[in-house]
Amino acid sequence: MSTLPKVAWIGLGIMGSPMSENLLKAGYQVTGFTLEQDKLDRLAKAGGTAAASIAEAVADADVIVTMVPASPQVEAIAYGPDGILENAKQGALLIDMSSITPQTSVDLAKAAADKGVRVLDAPVSGGEAGAIEAVLSIMVGGEKADFDTAKPLFDALGKTIVLCGPHGSGQTVKAANQLIVAVNIQACAEAVVFLEKSGVDLTAALDVLNGGLAGSTVLTRKKDNFLKRDFAPGFRIDLHHKDMGIVTDAARNVGAALPVGAVVAQLVASLRAQGDGGLDHSALLRAVERLSGSQV
Repeated sequence: MSTLPKVAWIGLGIMGSPMSENLLKAGYQVTGFTLEQDKLDRLAKAGGTAAASIAEAVADADVIVTMVPASPQVEAIAYGPDGILENAKQGALLIDMSSITPQTSVDLAKAAADKGVRVLDAPVSGGEAGAIEAVLSIMVGGEKADFDTAKPLFDALGKTIVLCGPHGSGQTVKAANQLIVAVNIQACAEAVVFLEKSGVDLTAALDVLNGGLAGSTVLTRKKDNFLKRDFAPGFRIDLHHKDMGIVTDAARNVGAALPVGAVVAQLVASLRAQGDGGLDHSALLRAVERLSGSQV
């Protein structure tokens, strides 16, 4: 029998499915719950156990990991008679890896403490590819003792794993991450349109740019999306729109000005309003093309 903690995994989407499968590969017992039957079937095929409810999934779990889209979904699965806090055992560790508002994480930690459940907020960066390859960056908020307990599990999911401060700190750092990523994608998209309209070999140009100071993880990961106009979702515009709302609101609360971030947030919102919310965030290229007079 494994001596590793038993894991409940709630939320088996684009990120959650490969992440839970990496825990299975590392030897963890994983019981999962999500609303889509095909995702439960995928977990079972990978060696996990499909649960019929949140209560069933978490009842015997030492560690509960949640990976859902936004704050409302975290609140929906955490609270209420059928939620995590009412059905988790005393002393369980709840690791929320969703990207939500820092305040939601702080409130969850307080509510969980009343139920004898420990909490870490641990959002990730790296997208679907990073989840599959287990090379995610994991930014964590919470108590150091809980972080130390969770570290072996994090090691099965990512490569850069840092405790950033108390509850909510992980989400604050993730908000900053999403600001940087969005602005970077926007800059790359503008460069792509500029290069193409100038008649330059785009593949060659992006290769040389990525080898210099203009190079970035964003350009490395999204270069083929730009070249092939392949916007199959690795991280959807809808979700980045949500994240830009989080960072602009959080920045306003602390008195930080985000002039470029505010512009990019509006460009993300406009792309979503034009029906592209289900596309990968590299589809910001489509917005630049429209502004530049191209038929998209």
